[in-house]
Formats: sequence, C-alpha cells, structure tokens
Amino acid sequence: MKLFINCVIAFLIILTGTRSYAQTNCTGKVIDAATHEPVVNASVMIRNTTQGTVTNNKGDFNLPLNNTANDLIITSLGYQPVTIMNAAVQNRLLINLQTTNNSLQEIVISASRTAQKRSEAPVAIATISKQTMEDAKAIRIDQLVNKVSGVNMVNLGNEQHEMSIRQPMTTKSLFLYLEDGIPIRTTGVYNHNALLEMNMPAARQIEIIKGPSSSLYGAEAIGGAINIITQAPPAVFTGQASVQATNTGYKRAEVQVGQTFGKFGLLISGYYANRHNGPVDHSDFHKTGITLRGDYAISEKTKWVNDITYVNYYSDMLGSLDSAHFANKDYSTPQTFTYRKVPAIRYKSQLFHQWNSNSTTQVSFVYRDNSVQQNPSYRVKNSATNPSLAFGETNESSFNTYMLIAQHQQSFNFLNSKLITGISVDNSPSKYISNFINIQRDGRGYYVSYATTDSVLSKYTTGINNLASYIHYEAALVKGLKLTAALRYDFYHYDFENALPPSAYTGAPSTKNNFKRFSPKVGATYNYKGTGLYANYSEGFVPPQISELYTGVKVPYLGPQTFYNYEVGGWFSLLKNKLYADWSWYLLNGTNEIISVKNPDGSTENQNAGKTKHTGIEYGITYRPVSGLSVRFSAANSKHTFGDYVEKGVAYNNNELAGGPRFIANAEIMYKPVFVRGLRVGAEWQHIGSYFMDNTNTKKYGGYDLLNLRAGYIIRQFEIWVNAMNATNTYYSTYASKSGSTLSYNLGDPREFNVGIAYRFGAKR
Repeated sequence: MKLFINCVIAFLIILTGTRSYAQTNCTGKVIDAATHEPVVNASVMIRNTTQGTVTNNKGDFNLPLNNTANDLIITSLGYQPVTIMNAAVQNRLLINLQTTNNSLQEIVISASRTAQKRSEAPVAIATISKQTMEDAKAIRIDQLVNKVSGVNMVNLGNEQHEMSIRQPMTTKSLFLYLEDGIPIRTTGVYNHNALLEMNMPAARQIEIIKGPSSSLYGAEAIGGAINIITQAPPAVFTGQASVQATNTGYKRAEVQVGQTFGKFGLLISGYYANRHNGPVDHSDFHKTGITLRGDYAISEKTKWVNDITYVNYYSDMLGSLDSAHFANKDYSTPQTFTYRKVPAIRYKSQLFHQWNSNSTTQVSFVYRDNSVQQNPSYRVKNSATNPSLAFGETNESSFNTYMLIAQHQQSFNFLNSKLITGISVDNSPSKYISNFINIQRDGRGYYVSYATTDSVLSKYTTGINNLASYIHYEAALVKGLKLTAALRYDFYHYDFENALPPSAYTGAPSTKNNFKRFSPKVGATYNYKGTGLYANYSEGFVPPQISELYTGVKVPYLGPQTFYNYEVGGWFSLLKNKLYADWSWYLLNGTNEIISVKNPDGSTENQNAGKTKHTGIEYGITYRPVSGLSVRFSAANSKHTFGDYVEKGVAYNNNELAGGPRFIANAEIMYKPVFVRGLRVGAEWQHIGSYFMDNTNTKKYGGYDLLNLRAGYIIRQFEIWVNAMNATNTYYSTYASKSGSTLSYNLGDPREFNVGIAYRFGAKR
C-alpha cells in the first residue's frame, strides 16, 4: 500500500512538472498603427532570452512559450518597440506599432528605389508620414509638402499649382512627380498642375528628394522629385469614412476600406470634392479620385500587386487678378467661361520576387490614359481695334502610355554592398489640337461668351519613346562610411507628324528628333553615434518639351537642358532622440537652358542659350521635450541668379530670377496631451519672403506670413476636427508677377474654417 501511494505521488509530481513546462504557442499579427498594413520581418523575442521569431509577409508570427509568464518584445526598423506582458495567457495578439520619433531610423524608398535607412542616403530627402497626413487633415498637397525645408508648392486655386524646390516659383519642367517610383506623366508633355491628378487618400507616405535625381528617375527631376507611395491593403478589416466642409464653399466626402482574405488583400480609397460660390467669382471646381489596389501573395517570396487610379477633375480657370482688382480687394474676375478639365487613368501591375535573402527582382507594367482639356485664360487676348472683341483658343493635350520597368537588387557580403540595376521602355503616343475662338466683351471689359470657329491653330501627333537603363551601387568601406554611385542612360525619340499645312499657326514640318544623355551621381554618407554627414555630385537633364519644339512654322535645333549639382549636408540626434536637426547646402548650375531668342529680322525662336545659378542652405530642427509635445522649424535661404542669359534681346545677366524669395520658413507646434487621450492641438506658421516679380528686377512683392491652427479629438470610433487656415485672415497673393507694365496676382485663400467628422470601423488603433 505504501508503495502504491508513493507511486501515485511520484506520478502527480511528474504530471505537475510536465504541465509546468508544457509549451504554449503564442500567435499574433503585427501591423502598422496608422495604415494597418502588415509589418513584415518584425522581430518577436522573449524577454531576457535568445528565443524568438520574425513575422511573415502577412505580419503573422507563431512562437512557442515555456510558461505563462513570458513577456514579448516586438521591434522593427522605423517603429517604436512594444512590450507584451504575460503573452501566453492572452488570445491571439494584434500588435500595433507606432512609427519611431528617431528620424535617423526612418525608412525611405526614393533615394535608391529600394528601402533603406534615412541616415544611409546621401541626398536631402524628407518624408511626410501617414500620421502627419491624418493630423493635418489637408485638403491640398501643398498643405503637407510645404512643411519641408526648401519646398514651396504654390497654390493656384482648386488644387492647381506650380512648384519651387531649389528653383524659383515656376511652371517649367524642372520637377518630377512620381507614384510608387514611377512618373505619373511621360517626359515631353510636362504639366505644372500634374499633382492634381493624384488621389491623396490612397497615399501612405510622401517622399521629397531635393536636387537632381536623373541618375535613377530620368528627365525633369532637376529641382526635386515628389514620390507619393500608395498604401497597401490592411492586414485586418478596417476602414473610415469622413465628411468635411469650409466656410468658403468647399465640401468633401472621403472613404477608405480594405481587408486581407488569405493570400489576397484589397483596398479602395477615394474622395469627391467640390467648391461652389467660393471667395472669387467663377472659381467653382469638382474632383473625383478613386484608387483600387489588390495584392496577391502567390507565395511567401512572390507578390503580385495591381492598382488602378481614376481621376476626373474640372475647374473654372479664373486666372490672376490685375493690380487694380488686387489693390481694391475686388474678388470679381473678367473670366467667366475659361476652364480646365483633366480625366486621367493610371494602371500598374507589379510582380515582386525574393530569390533569397540577398536577391530580389521586380517587374512593372504601366498604362496611362491622360487628357488635359482647356479654354485657358492665359490665351485670351484683346482685339487691338475693337474693345468688344477678344480672341482665344480651346485645346486638348492627351497621351497614352505603355511602359515596362524591370529592376533587380543584389546584396553582397563583400563590404556589405548592394547593386541595383534596371531598365525601362516607355512608348507614349500623344496628340495635341487647338482651335481658334472669338470672344465677346461687355462694357466692363469682361469676357462674357465665346464662339468656336473652324480655324485650327494646331493639330499634330507625337510618338514619344524612351529607352533607359540605370545602375546603382552602394558599399560600406569602413564602419559608418558608405559610398554610393549611380548612372543612368536615357534615349528619347520624338516622331512628330503635323496634320496642318506650312502656312498654319503650327506649320512645322513632320520630323523625327532624338535626345540621349548619361546622368551620373556619386555620394557618400558617414554616421557616428547619432551624427552624420553626406556629400554628393549629381547631374540632371530635361529634353525639350513638345511645345518648345513644334510650335511655329519650323523646328528649332534644341538639345537637353543640363544641370550640375554639388551638395553637402548632415544631421544629428541628441538628448536621447528628443532633438533632431538636419541641413544641406547646394550649388546647382543650369546650362543650355531653353530661351526665346529674338532674331535680327524681328522673329523669335527657341535656343539652348541660357545659364543660371542656384545656391542655398536648407535646415530643419525638431524638438520633443516631453511626451506628446513636438516643436518643428524648417527653413531655407537661397539665391537664384542668371548667368549668361539674353532673351528676346533683353539681357538678364547677374539678375535674380523672378519668383525666387531668398528666405522661406515653416514652423509648427503639435501637442497631444497624455492626460487627454485622442486630443491634438497645433499651430503652424508659414513665411514666404520678398522676391522680384520680373526678371529685370524692377518690381518686388513683399511676401506673406500665414498662421494655421488645427485641433482634433478622437473618441472611440469617431474623430472630429476644426482647422482655421490663414487664421489671421491675411490678404496676400500666392504668386505675383510682372510682364511689361502689367502686374498680376494669384489671390490666396482668405481665412478658412474647415470642420469635419470621421468614423473609423474595423480594427482598433
């Protein structure tokens, strides 16, 4: 009996011990707190052990635990670490990772076409995160990108714009606009309003590269490139819907919803906005933007991504105000029928494959169908003999694109180096037609109606073909020091066919033109304990635009405009990442710039005869003294001057370029008190300094200062917000210019209260 009892006790001890050390599988999913996208390759470790795992391409993990007291630590580059206490006693975990406050750990894509740490990119690059977008509740892209030092995206009304990055405010083709690293328009048909073709609710991040980026992205990336990276489908069912309105006639409804079903993820993002009876007469607009994205995980190493974006845009084109209207605060406009219409479709199909831990390949097919239809206010001219008559035109510029891009990345153990190679083929047939119109004026001089005619000013097609290849190499010579070199070759072929006779307004003969260019870049970064330096030399180029070559009765001989950039910069992080600052100095020389030259017979023609010089320093500092409080200051001092530059018989040598303020700044305070969860309040100051309104430097505009106030509150699944843009009701012009004796002012928005409410459903943040 005693033996039996001892055996039972021994069995119970063994059973208890077995249960004490029985393994429990802990499962979970790691997602981005702002976008709900899966966080791939996040590290999941048991505290104080070497036991752990990483998440798969769905953000999932499965980790055996020895007992119920295990604590997990979840980390991923670019995110703040999270600790889960007593993980084994919880059900399946859903872990939200917040992006890090350490800017040196930010992940950027645009600098090398692949993901890398910001501190390893030898360029001036800045990011606008999804969280910043949600906090700002911006209704235009300029309200986001103007937070970046050295960036001044000029609001021309109803999402129309021009740009200034290391260049004066200009409509010239000196900036490249990308979506997921692919230009949204083809080279040769640049449109300074191209960003109105974007659907911002579909964006997860905006990256701004300052300076030439032709070595990776090709033509037009001179002053800078803006790359809008789209959001992937969420790992779990989630979405939101919102409505908002302003006191200036603007209304907007927005929706986003997505989910992943096994291997397939789907996300739809879109909005509809309009303005009616705005502060200026004849300034109505409406826009629809919809993006549908589907991701299919063919295997753990292969992913197929498809997305399509549709944009339908219409705006009255009121033009600028003359000096009398602007001085008298007269918001009426002589333009009553001018307009701009932009229907656009973009489709991308991308295949990503990881051969092994060091080797990945991606192949992308792109289709575009784009049209810009206008009755442009800037083409309206008064009759010299009859004050009741004027003349103008209606025109349409359209193109289709069939584009293929292939890229391979190979990493090597030797010097921890990386090689990226790629090729692209772009076939973009384009069309242009312009018709003459007769315009009636009333007694006030306003343009009240127009009649079409059978007079065709321009009618031609141009086949645009671009064949390009690029190579990018990085190597770490010693700890902290990384060298980068890149080279791209572009070959452009224009096949111009004119449907009009030589006597027509555009009577240039049908012809073929070729342009080719090597674009190099070399750079280096050095990092040591939170402090870094970088330097680079890069070149950029712009082939002639179709409108520069084929408007008139002959085709001028033009080559690409070329730019040479010398740049140094750096960054540092102090006080345990509470203080972060960065800076960059650049010298950008432009040569062979296309200008209109006056011939001895009085005629004008385009020639490569201009030189310009652009230099400046950009700097920013962010300070987070306590939890929830962030203070940021971004600014740039710059100067843009002419070198050898004579246009239409007028010499501008050593003058400053029009529209180039020497100082711009943007500062912001954001407070999210920890004792009132969900509340945020912020104030932003934007400063544009004085600048010359004309290239002869005879007239200056004094610039302006704006104060923007923002407040929002999240309670459960609802969010409400109130933004007071231009809170002090400053009267100003976003862009002022002088042509001859005529002064023109693009009116800035008056004080605008934006009130909105959003409802979030699905996974909690």
